[in-house]
Amino acid sequence: MSILLSANAQWVLASTLILGMASGTIGCLAYWKRQSLMSDALSHAALPGVVIAFALLGTKNLPVMILGAAISALFGALLIQMIRSSSRIKEDTAMGIILSVFFGLGIMLLTIVNRTGTGNQSGLDGFIFGQAASMVQKDVYKMIFLAAAVLLVVFIAFKEWKLFLFDPDFAKGLGLSNRWMNGIYLAVLVLVIVVGIQAVGVILMAALLIIPAVSARYWSKSFKGMVVLSALFGGLSGVVGTMVSAMGAGWPTGPFIVVASSSLFLFSLVFGTEKGLLIQKLQLRAQREKQVYTQIETSERGGEV
Repeated sequence: MSILLSANAQWVLASTLILGMASGTIGCLAYWKRQSLMSDALSHAALPGVVIAFALLGTKNLPVMILGAAISALFGALLIQMIRSSSRIKEDTAMGIILSVFFGLGIMLLTIVNRTGTGNQSGLDGFIFGQAASMVQKDVYKMIFLAAAVLLVVFIAFKEWKLFLFDPDFAKGLGLSNRWMNGIYLAVLVLVIVVGIQAVGVILMAALLIIPAVSARYWSKSFKGMVVLSALFGGLSGVVGTMVSAMGAGWPTGPFIVVASSSLFLFSLVFGTEKGLLIQKLQLRAQREKQVYTQIETSERGGEV
């Protein structure tokens, strides 16, 4: 645990904490919008932008690469909307198409770039599975700033998000533009994805968005409670995954964060107070015992008559 006392480890721990909180918060919006697959599609769609930005500059410049990832992911979101509106293809199918095509394109470009002199030492492979330990203090500052901005966008306009997600027609009647809200939703979703891909990678980023929200659903009925719990679960997953990965030499941080998040999900699935497997089993047993008791009581009354 002495490695956690180093300044770099502490910065990485702080970044994964706030990244997990931001991911869990935005994951709730995607969950209630029934677009969990959208986060997976856009995280994969960000890879070509990262590679193209590096190829144009010839050097690893994180702000420019994040910008390239954002443009690529937004372009993927635009294509999903175009496919959905101009054809009979359903939204989930369109997301699957964009996910596969963009990720395949990203891998192809990555292979080409890695064969060049500068690309071989670029470390671009870290964007696939993440490489949080390679982040320097400057990178962490940027990640914390962007993730904090995402959290502020959600919590400042919390009432508007509830209207947008649960009653868009009523929101429209109050003058709330669904087009603007949808645009902001896609913007913060993309921002979280492009911020997190360096830490957990394009493949695992979707898990960090989806799993905390689903886990929180087993503990709360209210939207507010679910958002808070999802943020806590995401932040806890980031901290635990980072601490475990710091114990070993060369252990990847991203996969351990996802494993920690998955462990929380399994715990919630079994012990969650809202339709957890154990609670459901106990409720079913209590219901059966009540039915048996009612039948016995009815039979005894009939016998007395």
